[in-house]
Amino acid sequence: METTFEDVVKLRKGRFIILDGHPSKITGIQTSAPGKHGHAKSRIDAVSLFDKSKRSVIKPSGTKVEVPIIERRQAQVLNVGGSTVQLMDAQSYETFDEEIPEGMEFQAGQEIVYWTVMGRKLLKREDQ
Repeated sequence: METTFEDVVKLRKGRFIILDGHPSKITGIQTSAPGKHGHAKSRIDAVSLFDKSKRSVIKPSGTKVEVPIIERRQAQVLNVGGSTVQLMDAQSYETFDEEIPEGMEFQAGQEIVYWTVMGRKLLKREDQ
């Protein structure tokens, strides 16, 4: 199970949501007051975790939205070659190759943190 559902009113800035099938980090939420016969609405602005594109959605405050389950794991860098890095998971000892994100540098033997989100891996820095 890689996703779950949560009420729109419980979402906060900095949490995560799935918009258009992309796991995204919420950058802002604005809630409008209910009308005479309507419901309060929330505008959710978010940035995709993988392609960094901005997305927005407007939902009634009483509805549920899909949120990703993010698993935080540790890995050790085995090898750095060109634009890819070979990593070994610290718990399962599984090895895998990932593209090096822009602005990040790795060295063999370095411990890093990565997230598993909806079957994809997202490399993070050691202190995040």
